[in-house]
Amino acid sequence: MFHLLWTLIIGLIIGVVAKLLMPGRDPGGFLVTILLGIAGSFVASFLGRMAGFYQEGATAGFIMSVFGAMLLLFIYRQVKGRG
Repeated sequence: MFHLLWTLIIGLIIGVVAKLLMPGRDPGGFLVTILLGIAGSFVASFLGRMAGFYQEGATAGFIMSVFGAMLLLFIYRQVKGRG
């Protein structure tokens, strides 16, 4: 239970930092920001393993997680802009 709560808190912080570094209109509020941060961490971990930065089972750090969240936010804006 504590691990889940910690994940949500870190996800929120990462999502907020990513949104602050990429200003603009984005959908959602609290929940979307948490999901953006958590997904950004997963994306950064996956890409880091593919590039050889992390070993299997290792997770991305805070800064790489923010970059992952920013990447997802950028992709979302590109897809949304076309529609």
